[in-house]
Amino acid sequence: MCDYSLEHVASRPAKVGDKLVSTKFSNSITRGFAAVGEPNVAVCLLPGTEVAFDQEVACVQALGLLPSRKIHERVARFREINLENPHDHHDALEFPSGQVVLLTRLCEGQVATVLQLPADPTKKIETETKVAQEEPQTFVG
Repeated sequence: MCDYSLEHVASRPAKVGDKLVSTKFSNSITRGFAAVGEPNVAVCLLPGTEVAFDQEVACVQALGLLPSRKIHERVARFREINLENPHDHHDALEFPSGQVVLLTRLCEGQVATVLQLPADPTKKIETETKVAQEEPQTFVG
């Protein structure tokens, strides 16, 4: 997804293999991901999308007054948080340690690759239904 604060920025959905860069968009108050070579187009991630950063992740501290902090992990899963508060930022990354970082807190210029998109839940339901229809039914009575 793309945060509400990116609603006035051109956007497209992420694809497996996309090279993304953390970006501060010129007509927005927030940061997000853009594809390398497309700095004015936000790349929107679905919850569950997995990304791998080229280096350890750096984040700005609250209010940007303190030096950036490093997260000593390079793989993360995209998720949405604080959905009950419509005017909060929702786009976040969850790291294997359980640490959650808002996308808008990422330092600019960090490169990540989309490793995997979430499974399509409708395809899973279709597959389960098809398998159930093909299996013989056994009743115990």
